[in-house]
Amino acid sequence: QVQLVESGGGLVQTGGSLRLSCTASGRTFRLFRMGWFRQAPGKEREILASINWSLGSTYTADSVKGRFTISRDNAKDMVYLQMNSLKPEDTAVYYCAGGEKGTAVYGFWGQGTQVTVSS
Repeated sequence: QVQLVESGGGLVQTGGSLRLSCTASGRTFRLFRMGWFRQAPGKEREILASINWSLGSTYTADSVKGRFTISRDNAKDMVYLQMNSLKPEDTAVYYCAGGEKGTAVYGFWGQGTQVTVSS
């Protein structure tokens, strides 16, 4: 199994920045890709960005492109989400997730970290 723990959430003003971190532990060799998701109250969970664990290639959703950047540090088994120019509509619980090679789903999830952007 793989365990994921997010950190770095909190309260920030509009226009501010936060960097979320996700620490992976356990059988991390099983990881093929990592992603960041968020879910706001009353809304569906949405993917924000993903990164290939080995190659480092990334995907960023149009909704946050230009403001959010995903990166990883394989040596530390960590993935980051740098969030800039935050808006009140970015308020949500942010989740880190991991997927294995050969699967289309993210099978490993963190517990989530709250991000609140005040206007």
